[in-house]
Amino acid sequence: MSVKTALVTGGASGLGYELALLLAKDNYNLILIDIDADKLEKTKKELQKNYSTKITILVKDLSIINIAEEIFNEIKNIPIDVLINNAGFGLFGTFADTDWQRESAMLNLHIMTTTHLTKLLLTGMVERKSGKILNMSSLAAFQPGPLMAIYYASKAYILSFSEAIANELKGTGVTVTVLCPGQTNTSFQEVVSQETSENKIGFNIACPNQVATYGYKAMLKGKTVVVPGKFNKFLSKLPRIMPRNTAASIVRKIQEKNRN
Repeated sequence: MSVKTALVTGGASGLGYELALLLAKDNYNLILIDIDADKLEKTKKELQKNYSTKITILVKDLSIINIAEEIFNEIKNIPIDVLINNAGFGLFGTFADTDWQRESAMLNLHIMTTTHLTKLLLTGMVERKSGKILNMSSLAAFQPGPLMAIYYASKAYILSFSEAIANELKGTGVTVTVLCPGQTNTSFQEVVSQETSENKIGFNIACPNQVATYGYKAMLKGKTVVVPGKFNKFLSKLPRIMPRNTAASIVRKIQEKNRN
């Protein structure tokens, strides 16, 4: 049996690390991409202690324009069986006051790099009539998000994009899953609060291993939209039964409460 290869962005920590661990357990060779070289090396060593999988690490800033093409050119001779677009970060504050350099980097990462890398690797998957893609969205994708406007909007893009191409790919042997977790106990909060006020929500925080396992199993089954947790599933449906301006007001109140 030929060994399969999985590519994971943001694979050095958090949900990316947990997903890499699950893939290693299933004997996938791994290509892990992250901006943090030290954490990547540490992750590689940890995984190789317990698994015989081949691990390639690429230190890349995924917020740079056309970085997906650079990555693709480095790995184009390796058939990618699983693509996990996990890398991402948030930024808290009013849009009028937040830093545009951080916001443009977020848009490039969440939208341009995710879309471009998917496009570049999808062709080979379709030709081989086999492949799985897992895109990381968020519970934030289901409603507008005052005080984290760009983050919520970019995650909504990932959700919509993933659902659309999942439909297009029916019958090809390639599936697309979009994982929409709520608050998860990762380093995300630290990045959100960087250069701005803290945004630490102290309730309904999920275990990253459980979230990753839930999403991973859903990807293997070829499910499309996946929301871990009963309470999160309930929250994801609320915007359908209330006016969007009401949903936006509720989100803002939650954000303001947890800013203090």
